[in-house]
Amino acid sequence: MRAQFRGVLTLALMVAVCALLYVLLYGQISDHSVSYFQKLQLVPRGGRLHEMNCPCKNTTRDVFTAGSGSAHKETPMLWLQKKDFKQYPIWASEDVYVRDKQKRQMTCPQSLRNSQNTGFKQAFIPDIQMYLHGELLNQSEWNRLAYFNNPFGFMDYTNYTEIKAVVDLIPKPREPLLLPRGNPGCICCAVVATGGILNGSRMGKEIDAHDYVFRMNGAITKGYEEDVGNRTSVYVHTAHSITQSLFIFKKYGYDSAPHDKGIKYVLIPEGLRDFQWLKGLLGRTTVSDGPYKNRRPWMQYSGEFDENRFYVLHPDFLRYTRNRFMRSEALKGSYWAICRPTNGAFTLFLALHTCDVVDAYGFITEDHSKYPNYYAERHSKTRVIFYANHDYNLEIKTWKKLHDTEIIRLYQRQESPERKTGKPTEP
Repeated sequence: MRAQFRGVLTLALMVAVCALLYVLLYGQISDHSVSYFQKLQLVPRGGRLHEMNCPCKNTTRDVFTAGSGSAHKETPMLWLQKKDFKQYPIWASEDVYVRDKQKRQMTCPQSLRNSQNTGFKQAFIPDIQMYLHGELLNQSEWNRLAYFNNPFGFMDYTNYTEIKAVVDLIPKPREPLLLPRGNPGCICCAVVATGGILNGSRMGKEIDAHDYVFRMNGAITKGYEEDVGNRTSVYVHTAHSITQSLFIFKKYGYDSAPHDKGIKYVLIPEGLRDFQWLKGLLGRTTVSDGPYKNRRPWMQYSGEFDENRFYVLHPDFLRYTRNRFMRSEALKGSYWAICRPTNGAFTLFLALHTCDVVDAYGFITEDHSKYPNYYAERHSKTRVIFYANHDYNLEIKTWKKLHDTEIIRLYQRQESPERKTGKPTEP
């Protein structure tokens, strides 16, 4: 009986000791370290997520106010890799975005923001944070954005400190991208893509009549003014597009990115190479790593680069554009990680959030096969190639839908060339 009692007592003491050790050890685990362990509960390699609750504490907020920061100190979350997912992983925080505290005052009665189209009203976020700058990235935000592949977040990026140092160089915009002109304060914009539908269109004067003109990629105008105009107010690009356009369009006379006096430049941070570009550009040093190593980025802007007129699109704005307006079925396939809207698409949605009236020229339409790939092709005609990284059929449908619901006015060649200008009339 005594031996049995001693056995029970020994067992009880062992349990007590184990419990004490557990408490002592657990007490050394900080709150953010527990989150670290929770992050291990992701789907296995090749698995699929559907509205899985994101364990990150700061990602489930309905609204995150830009620049508000976080009082909770976090450590870097575990590194997520695109190769671990066979298709796009959907998180509970998928449709959560940073909002901008500086809301634009609306004065234009004809603004597209006054649209009564139900679908557009439900999808459109007028105060979405459009630009990334040094005040908007901390460890908490890095962890939130690490769930999304580039250019929509920082998945696959391993070095928070490196990216943070670059983002800290990006100045907070001193003024809106565009300012109202005249009465009643409407901002009328033309967004000009490079599509061959503009070849022979004679839309140049109409394009230049707008308050502001957006262009992107190989935006050649010299020699093509009659069809595409010659003004550029905003040039949207990636590090890849601003460098490669010099080679792709050289045979058409393109020798530099647009550099109109006072022009504003907007960069889409599509990958690590763009942050390497930004480090050299904003630090005024040669690029130290990546495909642009030893280059001097500011030379690509022909003397018009001014950091006060330079903007970098926020990953949330890019993801919002994709999620709310251009979500492709290709995200369910094996090429999900490279599938994103074109630079032209991002430019058009940038205009939708900064302008009141938007006219789109040179964008792909249903009858694109009738025209050359680029408007600059006068003596040859290359066909439009539907590359795997963009859903061109979706873009065709999106532009047509925005046109049909009178959100934008899309230039379509079958329309009469004697169309009225997109500039709004006085009320």
